[in-house]
Amino acid sequence: MKQIRLICAAVAAAVVVFPVSPAGGGQAGKGPVKVFLLAGQSNMEGQAVVDLDHERYYNGGKGNLEHVLRDPDKGAMVAHLRGKDGTWVVRDDVWVWYKTEKSGLKKGGLGIGYAVYPGKHHFGPELQLGHVLGDYLDNQVLLIKTAWGGKSLQKDFRPPSSGGEAGPYYRKMLAEAREALAGLKKHFPAYDGSGYELAGFVWFHGWNDMCTPSAVPEYEQNLVHLIKDVRRELKAPNLPVVIGELGNGGRPAKGNMAKMRQAQAAAAARPELRGTVTFVKTAEFARPATESPNVGHGHHWFGNAESYFLIGNALGEGMKKLLQADKKALSGGGAKKPGS
Repeated sequence: MKQIRLICAAVAAAVVVFPVSPAGGGQAGKGPVKVFLLAGQSNMEGQAVVDLDHERYYNGGKGNLEHVLRDPDKGAMVAHLRGKDGTWVVRDDVWVWYKTEKSGLKKGGLGIGYAVYPGKHHFGPELQLGHVLGDYLDNQVLLIKTAWGGKSLQKDFRPPSSGGEAGPYYRKMLAEAREALAGLKKHFPAYDGSGYELAGFVWFHGWNDMCTPSAVPEYEQNLVHLIKDVRRELKAPNLPVVIGELGNGGRPAKGNMAKMRQAQAAAAARPELRGTVTFVKTAEFARPATESPNVGHGHHWFGNAESYFLIGNALGEGMKKLLQADKKALSGGGAKKPGS
């Protein structure tokens, strides 16, 4: 595999509404709505390429989603993403709410396009993660995605329990979650008013802290503080949490990359978090630059659609196992009405 480049820099008012349900239809899943908060930096924003294939910028389409669909060995894995009519599937029993800085608010049924870029040419881990959770749960699912490129846990997402000033993106993450929940009926007209339950938190992050020497030894403790503070803020003391590995570049890992992975795994293994937090490995999903759309973007998994699909699948399966292990944690403190 081409050596990953350590690029440590940071990588609207519009509202984009994707279809939610057929005309005249109500909420597709049972109430209450099961809510999952997704957070992180640019790789949670969504960098997987769907159909862009310019030879100069996108390697002729190698590794994009269209390419994976045509692959005789991999096509079946992603076939459920495209309907028989050739259009991308939109799932109305799973909703997504994502307030991007580049293309405004995106909301609607789960499908292609909930990425930081305008249009429907990219996706992130939410896509297959949403399919896994939607298949597992009878309830309506809502994914609230909060992600910003180039943001560290040491500073930008800094939780209050780590001391000093709470990070602006920690506060923004919680503010956006509350904004989405307070306006469920406005954002999702099919919502039946049955309330919601906080069901899980997915954290996919780490690049900027890896690139900051002082942040690496703090990461484990900062991550433990983050989990505890989010649970306290959301009044969900046993909220299931999935930590996605900083798997860029595959294995083996050296230097700060290896230290960051160890810190993430160690946070999940803390005795006080055992049974409610899981660490999900992702490094095995890295694909070579030569087989990917963005040959120079190792920090974004080279934009490889298979990588992001598999990451989303692994994160979803990790959350599903937590929910299966302790169904009481699914309620996260009980059903709530918007604004409560």
